[in-house]
Amino acid sequence: MFHLLTAFARRLLRSIAFVILLTLINSLILPAATWAASSGLGVNNGHLSSCPASDNCVVSQNGDSKHAINPIAYHIDRNAARKTLLKALTVVPRTEIIEQTDNYIHALSKSRIFKFIDDVEFYFPPNESVIHVRSAARVGESDLGVNRRRLEQIRLALRDLNI
Repeated sequence: MFHLLTAFARRLLRSIAFVILLTLINSLILPAATWAASSGLGVNNGHLSSCPASDNCVVSQNGDSKHAINPIAYHIDRNAARKTLLKALTVVPRTEIIEQTDNYIHALSKSRIFKFIDDVEFYFPPNESVIHVRSAARVGESDLGVNRRRLEQIRLALRDLNI
């Protein structure tokens, strides 16, 4: 009887471990493809999404004092500013542009060690010479200021390129 219970317990533990493994794979790998569609990213009624309450996001539109960042001003043609931004993004480490339209750019930036993903968005409103920005970590409570620093570095790069 004892051997039968031991065999059953081992089989049950293997099944539980398998279910946990499948759950981890599902939550860590598969959401990358569906994240943007379900996360409220993009431009809605002329605005980027607001930030969640966590400290891992900055936004230039309707941000509270904790999440606010200035938009990036430009003084050249809008298309030229957009092309310059796209070029600048190609040299931002571990950053990949995944969506672009005439007035919107969505990029993903991964952290070096743990490969955490941040969504970085840029919006070119039609009648303003600014690029509204939003950068947010997908997980966690704090990003230790990484999203703000990334956008400020992009701002400085664009300033050096005279946009």
